[in-house]
Amino acid sequence: MLALAAMLPAARAAGDMAVGGKLYAENCAECHSVKEGRNKKGPSLFGSFQRKAAALPDFAYSDALKASGIAWTQEQLDAYLTLPKKAVPGGKMKFDGLPDAKERADLIAYLSTIK
Repeated sequence: MLALAAMLPAARAAGDMAVGGKLYAENCAECHSVKEGRNKKGPSLFGSFQRKAAALPDFAYSDALKASGIAWTQEQLDAYLTLPKKAVPGGKMKFDGLPDAKERADLIAYLSTIK
């Protein structure tokens, strides 16, 4: 039973990167680029998966995100995308969050391919 329970989060988190790409276009593309070195209102998401938060030298991150000490792992992205203002109080992210766990898993699957 424990082995099955341990497998469930990984299966859910795998996500569908094609659906995630559509979710990115609908929810993220206005403020974030996936092109390396191209910041918009928000920083480029190129290579952001597994990267330390606030790591790009050419973007003005909030003090809160700089001090957060987080890295964009699957788990951290899931928490952040659920409710950014709760995950990093005082951050500049204008997005209110993505409450659907399946949609977050799909979006994270897509973001993990942008490298």
